[in-house]
Amino acid sequence: MFAAILDTCVFWPSLQRDFLLSLAIEGLYRPLWSEAILEELHRHERYKLTEHGANENEALEQADRLLENMRVHFDDALVTGWEPLEGTFNLPDVDDEHVLAAAVVGGAGALVTDNLKHFPASLVPSDIQVLTGRKFAANTADADPERAARAICVMASRRTRTRNSPQQLLQLLVDRYRMHDVAEIVLPVPTKWPPTMSPRSPQSPIVPSLCRT
Repeated sequence: MFAAILDTCVFWPSLQRDFLLSLAIEGLYRPLWSEAILEELHRHERYKLTEHGANENEALEQADRLLENMRVHFDDALVTGWEPLEGTFNLPDVDDEHVLAAAVVGGAGALVTDNLKHFPASLVPSDIQVLTGRKFAANTADADPERAARAICVMASRRTRTRNSPQQLLQLLVDRYRMHDVAEIVLPVPTKWPPTMSPRSPQSPIVPSLCRT
């Protein structure tokens, strides 16, 4: 299965993270990360949550739960033994070396990051594509539009606090992360609503149809 290392920055936006990992749950690719990436994610998640009003204990508990869920659901994602390669690529930012080192050791075909300038093509092995989260999501959805559409439907069924239809979730991906290509790929798919899902909100005027009722 195609494997991709996910840089911490593509995990910061919660909805983008949910979508990328939902694509992986559907078996569209194998996600990879290292302990260093998880530690960065944990630190930034705690900061984000406190900035949004959570107290320190709540933020710590939620960040812990996030990493625990990632470890449980993707028990083959952790890359180890990358440390000897760190510092050997001469990247513009030495703090990014661990990401590329893990990509090489993990056999990744793609390095997914929203900091493209930190990974110049001339310094990255030719068998590793460097892609933004938006581009990687589009490429992955294009490989199997049906499963990509199903990922969005299942995401919608999981959202109990804020009810969104799949159409609305897709519109959020477009509005927040400019995932227009993903929308164009999955909209024509004649997917049905999951059994536990009930469309309760009006459809978006921009995203007319995703899952048929």
